[in-house]
Amino acid sequence: VIHYILTNICMYGEKNNGFDVLYHNMKHGQISSKELTDFIRERATIEEVYARSMTKLAKSAGNFSQLGTFAPVWDVFKTSTEKLASCHLELVRKLQELIKDVQKYVDDQAKVHKKTKEEVASTNGAVQTIQTTGGALQKSKENYNAKTVDQERLRKEGATQREVDKAGVKAKKATEAYKGLVEKYAAAKSEFEQKMAETTQKFQNIEESHIVHMKDIIQSYAQSVDETHVQIGEVHTEFLRNMENTSVEGLIQKLAESKGTGKERPGKMPYTHRHTCDDRKNTYADQFITHMLLCMTGEALQWLGAILYNFDSEDEDEPRKFRVEIKPVAPNNGTHQSRATIDELKASIGNISLSPPNMVRQFWTSRGPSPVTLASQDALPIAVAFTESVNAYFKGADPTKCIVKITGDMTLSFPMGIIKVFTSNPSPAVLTFKLKSTSKLEQILPNQTLLFSDPSQSDTNTKDFWFNMQALTSYLRKASEQNPAASYYNVDILKYQVSSNGIQSTPLNLAVYWKCTPTTTDLRLDYRYNPESMLCPGPLSNVQVLVPVDGEVINMQSLPNAVWNSELNKSLWKLSDISEKSDNEGSGSLRAKFELSDGPSTPSTLAVQFMSEGSTLSGVDMELLGAGYRLSLNKKRFATGTYRTKI
Repeated sequence: VIHYILTNICMYGEKNNGFDVLYHNMKHGQISSKELTDFIRERATIEEVYARSMTKLAKSAGNFSQLGTFAPVWDVFKTSTEKLASCHLELVRKLQELIKDVQKYVDDQAKVHKKTKEEVASTNGAVQTIQTTGGALQKSKENYNAKTVDQERLRKEGATQREVDKAGVKAKKATEAYKGLVEKYAAAKSEFEQKMAETTQKFQNIEESHIVHMKDIIQSYAQSVDETHVQIGEVHTEFLRNMENTSVEGLIQKLAESKGTGKERPGKMPYTHRHTCDDRKNTYADQFITHMLLCMTGEALQWLGAILYNFDSEDEDEPRKFRVEIKPVAPNNGTHQSRATIDELKASIGNISLSPPNMVRQFWTSRGPSPVTLASQDALPIAVAFTESVNAYFKGADPTKCIVKITGDMTLSFPMGIIKVFTSNPSPAVLTFKLKSTSKLEQILPNQTLLFSDPSQSDTNTKDFWFNMQALTSYLRKASEQNPAASYYNVDILKYQVSSNGIQSTPLNLAVYWKCTPTTTDLRLDYRYNPESMLCPGPLSNVQVLVPVDGEVINMQSLPNAVWNSELNKSLWKLSDISEKSDNEGSGSLRAKFELSDGPSTPSTLAVQFMSEGSTLSGVDMELLGAGYRLSLNKKRFATGTYRTKI
């Protein structure tokens, strides 16, 4: 049935273009196969990056603190994360194997298409024949109708017999020609239909095979992904089960088993080897805290007293007595002591003061909490930089032929600490800003991955943008993983093009003059500082002019002094800053005379470069909107891109 549909749709038609449709459709199948290969390859790349990130995260979990009751939980996290990474790596392996299969199919498909092209070449000839014959038949039909009508018209109008006979001869010739073409077209049509029937069957077979093969590939792809999802679900279920089995009592029991010093109260404690005084103090402090976790508070204090009584100094063999001052926590109401809570334990430890008589030593020194660079409740600092590039091409001394293009980039800089704030807050404040003074911008191209904007904004001088915070957090996290030592991370958020008005938009106007003879070349470059091109005129710094001169230069005289590079055949001027405060308000000339041994020279293109800090040519600016962020730095600059002049 499908073949019948293709035959009826593609065989007939006014221009018999069905063959071309089917042939190009076959070629599109090869394109689809390659695109499917690219899609699967990209998915494999994403899975591999994710798996490596999970492996890195698992290693981080293994490096977290192994002290305290929570330490065993990190082993659960580490094991679960490693299994998740393995699931995704297994999917990568399956997808890579699938890519090999798809690539083999693409190669086989190309061979089939090449063979088919050769087999249907005769059909293509039949198509061209029927198209040519059909066109000729249509013209012959029109000529036959015209001649027949003309003959009848002469008869009705009473024309002479000679005129009627002459028209009859023409009508007869037209009739014979038309009849011959009808027969020729019938033969061409018969051959065309036969060839097309065979060809549509070939194309049909190719398309059926192609679709079946593509569906099989997609089925394998879907099955691989589904198996991975099942494995991930099993890992997640195992993680939940492990966490449910990790009870508070179990964690405390593990701590007791790993850090406990015994269940029997110690008597006098002999030493089989000697320790330093501070080592033993720290050891007893750890043992005391552990004992408090295992006993009622009074028993722990009795145990502590026994330790202190048996504590000997480094230089004395006899035990020394210590004064123990205890400020106990108020007891609970009731006739029996209850087990101390964690807060009570902390309070008890803080209220115990132990010191030996006749000695002054500094049983701990606290370093205090680690410093936090940024807190989530603070206004987070960000910096912005506007960098513009001015490209200009001057033609001789004619200002009307100056071509100018000015483009700009806007970059935001985020401090390292902001990443932790973003990742620890599931809903960070949305970063919103207003782009101001945009009336001179012809085009604005925001980073569509990170930014949203309202296209219906009617104010031509401002434009509001806000960040996709999830995408921004992901981008910054990835940047920090690639360069963890960086103190800040730059993000390109938009590009723009500034409308220009010819030479009036250039910060430095140029005009060049050449005079070339067989023995010498005279050059003059006039320049003029143009403050009107800048919103806030600033000096142009690092000004350099590079001039290629051919003709084998043997000597150069220049004003101001330039440097001649004989290897590159170029002269270089380096000028001091140019501004309105310069001589002649920033106007001047560069002159040079070159003596040649193989002249004359050919006037070349001069290249100019400069930059300016603190200002832009567009005047565009940024203003933060809403709360949660503050602008710590707003940097602006522009520099030359391609800035040249030629006679």
